[in-house]
Amino acid sequence: MKRTIAVVTSSRADYSHLYWPLRDLAAHPDIDLKLIAMAAHLSPQFGSTIGEIERDGFPIAARIECLLSSDTDTGMAKTLGLAVLSLTDTLSQMRPDLLLLIADRYEMLAPAAVALTLRIPVAHIEGGEISEGAIDDAVRNALTKMAHIHFTSTEAARNRVISMGEESWRVHRAGAPSLDHLRRSKLLTREELERTLDINLAQPPVIVAYHPVTLLDDTTEEADALFDALAQIDSPILFCYPNADAGSYALMQRTRAFVEHRPTAHVFVNLPAVTYWSLLRHASVLLGNSSSGIMEAASFALPVVNVGLRQFGRERAPNVLDAEASTHSILEKVAIAQSAAFYESLRGMTNPYGDGHAAERIVEVLTTAPLDKLLRKRAISIDLAQP
Repeated sequence: MKRTIAVVTSSRADYSHLYWPLRDLAAHPDIDLKLIAMAAHLSPQFGSTIGEIERDGFPIAARIECLLSSDTDTGMAKTLGLAVLSLTDTLSQMRPDLLLLIADRYEMLAPAAVALTLRIPVAHIEGGEISEGAIDDAVRNALTKMAHIHFTSTEAARNRVISMGEESWRVHRAGAPSLDHLRRSKLLTREELERTLDINLAQPPVIVAYHPVTLLDDTTEEADALFDALAQIDSPILFCYPNADAGSYALMQRTRAFVEHRPTAHVFVNLPAVTYWSLLRHASVLLGNSSSGIMEAASFALPVVNVGLRQFGRERAPNVLDAEASTHSILEKVAIAQSAAFYESLRGMTNPYGDGHAAERIVEVLTTAPLDKLLRKRAISIDLAQP
């Protein structure tokens, strides 16, 4: 019999990471893939990215409307509640053999909680990492404890998951599946990017990928320093829209206002994954607080200026320069990042997050894992006698 595997995607960010695992699962003769799209994917304000999934040819088994048109933490919490209600109906009817989730978005708590109560085993990608400046950190750890199979990006992350009491046979170091794009997808040339995006890349741009800092009371508090610094940077600037978190609307408004008064600045609501990775290959610096600066930029030896609290604690390669959320610190690190000496220091560097073979490792485990042994998790004993 075919094994039914349901996969949840809630935004462009996780879909870009899930693309190659989805592609390999869809092609597997023993897998019945059920793709569930929810939240920002169905929002016109965030680019209606469900269209990208459809263009890629993946049948969508369920569409979950749950994202409130809100810019507050209350809206985030209500979105989570709506997702639980809708996913309960969907998963109760679908009853997959496994549910695959990824990363640390708050809305992923909904499918995990529903699966737990319905006794559906959960597989989770990218556990064991650290991002102390966002609620993502707690979400990721919660998903880890609710999951029955784990795919980590690094060996340190694997060890961290095992240290949380997870049995080692359940924890697999697969690498970050987003890096599979860099091996298996055809990236765009500079000329193709210029035609596709209607921009001039003669001067390598600064890419800005900046999101609300969800652990702060004012989630856009650190953005003042960022925009003050951007006003003093001469390079062309390309903005990517933020995630659908409290404060995202305020960031969008501020970004649009900046672009209106800067002829060499552009903003993109949604960039397909291959287009985004291609841009990184032709950029001078990635500036902001996005995980893409930590996980993917290293594969291009692209200098990254990581701003503020959001990614604090995450493993990083030598291409990442950490800046405080102050104008002076950001400009100082951008100057270093754009220097010839820093570029030269990154020659031959490797990415600690993987080698571009994550999807095949993930699919191998998902298709062979012993379903009858997954739900009961055995606690690893801890020696309480140690001081």
